[in-house]
Amino acid sequence: MAASPGGSPAPAVEEPAPQPEAHAREPGSDRRASRGRLSFCTKVCYGIGGVPNQVASSATAFYLQLFLLDVAQIPAAQVSLVMFGGKVSGAAADPVAGFFISRSRRTGSGRLMPWVLGCTPFIALAYFFLWFLPPFTNLRGLWYMTFYCLFQALATFFQVPYTALTMLLTPSPRERDTITAYRMTMEMAGTLMGATVHGLIVSGAHSPHRCEEAEFPGPVAVSPNATCLYSIAAAVVAVTYPVCSGLLRLGVKEPPDPSAPVSSQDTSFLAGLALTVRHPPYLKLVISFLFISAAVQVEQSYLVLFCTHASRLHDHVQSLVLTILVSAVLSTPLWEWVLQRFGKRTSAFGICMMVPFAILLAAVPTAPVAYVVAFVSGVSIAVSLLLPWSMLPDVVDDFQLQHQHGMETIFYSSYVFFTKLSGAGALGISTLSLEFAGYEAGACKQAEQVVVTLKVLIGAVPTCMILTGLCILMVGPALKVPSQDTSRRLSLRRRTSYSLA
Repeated sequence: MAASPGGSPAPAVEEPAPQPEAHAREPGSDRRASRGRLSFCTKVCYGIGGVPNQVASSATAFYLQLFLLDVAQIPAAQVSLVMFGGKVSGAAADPVAGFFISRSRRTGSGRLMPWVLGCTPFIALAYFFLWFLPPFTNLRGLWYMTFYCLFQALATFFQVPYTALTMLLTPSPRERDTITAYRMTMEMAGTLMGATVHGLIVSGAHSPHRCEEAEFPGPVAVSPNATCLYSIAAAVVAVTYPVCSGLLRLGVKEPPDPSAPVSSQDTSFLAGLALTVRHPPYLKLVISFLFISAAVQVEQSYLVLFCTHASRLHDHVQSLVLTILVSAVLSTPLWEWVLQRFGKRTSAFGICMMVPFAILLAAVPTAPVAYVVAFVSGVSIAVSLLLPWSMLPDVVDDFQLQHQHGMETIFYSSYVFFTKLSGAGALGISTLSLEFAGYEAGACKQAEQVVVTLKVLIGAVPTCMILTGLCILMVGPALKVPSQDTSRRLSLRRRTSYSLA
């Protein structure tokens, strides 16, 4: 949703006439709309729309580095460039997506929905070729850089309009929190499905017996069926894009977006971006979750490498990943209740639950400890993903009360931009540290310096980032959540601006 100056206050209260006509045919729907409530089907279908990006992101987060290092066997320095370049590409695409979406015209499917549907086939193709092993060896790094950058950029053009739909679907803060919880629960399920299905399919490509049969401790040839297994896994994940996008289109009808016609005339995208980044509540939210989201990405990215090369947990990799994701999925509804009951700021302390356990895993990498750490980490990851998306609509409403502008698309796209940029820096630097430590691609046994580096990356690095982010989030007064009446007035102002435009 784009920038919205909102128009003058007087007509915003006097011209709600077109809306009752639109719903006159369905009295039950009219009553539900008057309360700002959404049907169960709409909530579920909206949640399903976020599944494919999470399925793909989960698979890449847990297994892409392992694939590039041990299957594609490209040097760790090139892997660092691939990870950094891909994340930067996704981050750079966020403001670009916000710019074009804020100036796009409404179609029969809405203004945001066509972007989601149009990106779907291209993301599926880019994701598939990301896991394809080309026949040449010299330019493999460039191959994976190209398709990872393309995948991240297209995923951004899919995700920005999808998440921005939250502000249009209902004016009620409670309902927005509810559909955010539905979305996060479905996305957690997608994360679980992505890591589990992908991991089960490619598990044969990383059998520990290949090292036992090797005569030398150096690099070992990839099993003949490894490339086939990764291609099958990529195809399975890619199919989720058209399936889930189709369900999203069938179950969610995009309401009229009032902000685009006015914003494109009165406020430029860059001017709107300058306004949003100077809004103190938004600035605090972004800076705090820069550190927290980067910590979660580092923890996910190095868990499999840590289990494979820095501990004797190779046989437990699938079970540990499954434990993390199942605990995250199951705890998401609980965290939604905590958010409603105790407030969002109090719920943030749930993120730090994983801090002592991450350090414990690095110090005592045994199977019982690993499973406890995996469970607690999943609980913490759930709230770290749910909390910012629950706080962001409140920040948007607070901004509009002060400036008479909505600028929802700019808020959402710039938030994703900053978090992806922090993840790019964290993953790029951490992967480069493996190169400096002497990581040998495809080797069965790594040097002691590599083992120590992996322990630091799985324990100390996420701990410092999480504590820093929480300290920033807790500084200053808490953001006041707008009342139901205030949010309805803001929504009415958006709709009236649209009719006047």
